[in-house]
Amino acid sequence: MGYFEGMGGGGRVSRPEHGALHHVEIWVPDLERALGSLGWLLETLGYAVSQSWDFGHSWLLGPTYLVLEQSPALSADRYDRCRPGLNHLAFHVEDAATVERLAVAAAGHGWSLMYPELHPHASGPQHYAAFLENADGFEVELVAINPHPTR
Repeated sequence: MGYFEGMGGGGRVSRPEHGALHHVEIWVPDLERALGSLGWLLETLGYAVSQSWDFGHSWLLGPTYLVLEQSPALSADRYDRCRPGLNHLAFHVEDAATVERLAVAAAGHGWSLMYPELHPHASGPQHYAAFLENADGFEVELVAINPHPTR
């Protein structure tokens, strides 16, 4: 049986590279709210729902999967990216036009644009990205693979 075969979300996946990211598990204070924002984004980026259970869902893209879980063991009710731990996730997207299209669409799914006065170069002139924050304070960065598709 192949790696992740039978997990759903795409079936057989080739063997991952040594050291490649296996999965990320994000504990959320409200699973339904997270599904509306993070779940929407993952599926829009090409992740396929892999598993669902009472307190969580997982999405698979290649050999990597992401989990959203509303664990009964949560010790707080709000995520704070400025505390030690995960600050944000950054995803590759095809080009600048896709960054913009996703940033606009994300507003209808609980996301707001961070650093609008610096958008799309909040990380500098050579980096084309949208920084988004959802209602729970979770941040994602959508980074253009090819910021200048005509070049």
